[in-house]
Amino acid sequence: MTEVGRPEPYLEYVDVVAPRDAAVVEVVPTVVEGGRGAGTAGLVLAGVGVLAGGFAVLGALNFVVDQFARAAWLGWVTAGVAAGGFGLAGAGVWRELRALMALERVDRVRADLASGEAGRIVTGALEWAGRVPAGAGVMGALRVVNDPDAALALLRAGPGRALREAAEAQARTAAMQVVAGIAAVPSPSLDVLLVAWRGVRLVRQVAALYGVRPGVLGTVALLRRTAVSAVGVGAAEIAGNTVARGLLSSPLLAHAVGEAAAAGVAARRMVVLGRAAAAACDPVPPG
Repeated sequence: MTEVGRPEPYLEYVDVVAPRDAAVVEVVPTVVEGGRGAGTAGLVLAGVGVLAGGFAVLGALNFVVDQFARAAWLGWVTAGVAAGGFGLAGAGVWRELRALMALERVDRVRADLASGEAGRIVTGALEWAGRVPAGAGVMGALRVVNDPDAALALLRAGPGRALREAAEAQARTAAMQVVAGIAAVPSPSLDVLLVAWRGVRLVRQVAALYGVRPGVLGTVALLRRTAVSAVGVGAAEIAGNTVARGLLSSPLLAHAVGEAAAAGVAARRMVVLGRAAAAACDPVPPG
């Protein structure tokens, strides 16, 4: 019996040099973005709003039905009162939503005008010029222009300039009223309230010039955007504010002019606030 030996292993050599970093595997971390849905507080507030509104409507309907059971004319009167009340509440909610949508529209047009794409720039220019009263004079030119730089130049020289001048006029009026109010009000605490109230009113007036009529929620959102815009606008006013603060901190001048220095600083802030509000509502990028 012939013994079968073990087969020898077969090895095949390939003359290929692997790159030095072939064994190095680059691990790219995967970032999973969290959901952008409503948070817990938003869900709770939405639920409370739905319950309150739903129960109010159901209660009103039941009350109207009960009044109809008593007398037809009493039921119609009750239905008219309920319809008028809910109609006014709905109109207020719609006004708030429309103001918020107007602010979002400004952001969208600002993104279009700063995109660098000719089609988006012309489309955004036409949309903004069609919404502001001062843009009627450049609508014809914007429809035939093909150069995005020319479209931006038309916006800056046309409605942009007119609206900036109107906002400056509103700011100067507010500054004069603040100076007169500080001179007439004897209490520093009332001075603060006066300046705060006039500042909020100025922001709303400037927003109305740009076609944005904010309500309560819109005003809060607009004040937040104005605060962001004030960072850039205030950089150009550092010199004036520094001089004003230096004069106000001087004991000799503080005793000499008294409230006049504080009124001057408040008036200067009104001017800066008006420019910041205009920058927050103006979607046209600066030239």
